[in-house]
Amino acid sequence: MARFSGQQRGGQLVEIKTTLGDFVVELYSAPGHAPKTCENFLGLCMKGYYNGTVIHRVIPNFMIQMGDPTGTGRGGESMWGGKFEDEISPELKHTGAGILSMANAGPNTNGSQFFVTLAPAPWLDGKHTIFGRVHSGMGVIERLGNIQTDSNDRPTTDVKILRAWPQ
Repeated sequence: MARFSGQQRGGQLVEIKTTLGDFVVELYSAPGHAPKTCENFLGLCMKGYYNGTVIHRVIPNFMIQMGDPTGTGRGGESMWGGKFEDEISPELKHTGAGILSMANAGPNTNGSQFFVTLAPAPWLDGKHTIFGRVHSGMGVIERLGNIQTDSNDRPTTDVKILRAWPQ
């Protein structure tokens, strides 16, 4: 874990450049929060894993989901291959817009997919690992949350992550 500056004390920043603008997330890597999840996210960013992937799911007033290299919402692996366990902290809650959390298919199925909330989502507390928050660029998050989608919550035009890289 010491490979990434600032990771052990928390606060590592990652810039995510999209075709609709850029936003920066702050990671919650402090012990007791989500250090392994942050290590996974940073490792995938450093490998360029997210570069060129589409934002594949947008539900207005709820969340924006991304991080699947297949673009289907069913793909993606952790930096170790496969899935890894949840890191649920009772201190961290889905209290409002801008919470960075892992998407999953049930307990302990974290891979590469993540989402950013657009509003409070308390029903997700204890079910999804929160590993950060939007540090800057909430205007971009709001724009992403308002893009047109089809009946499956998929954007009707491709919006891509151009680059995700630690600052």
